[in-house]
Amino acid sequence: MIESAEFPQLANKYFVTAVPKVVINDEVDFEGALPEKSSLDKVLEAEGVAKKT
Repeated sequence: MIESAEFPQLANKYFVTAVPKVVINDEVDFEGALPEKSSLDKVLEAEGVAKKT
């Protein structure tokens, strides 16, 4: 976790426009609080287990 105000270069790199912003392996990202199943789907997607949508 980073504070976007303290690391603006990372906030810009990952296009942080809302919080929370989750970036996994520089490939999969999402903003906002997701339900548990949706969060798990994103983790599996990042690991190549699930399809990208």
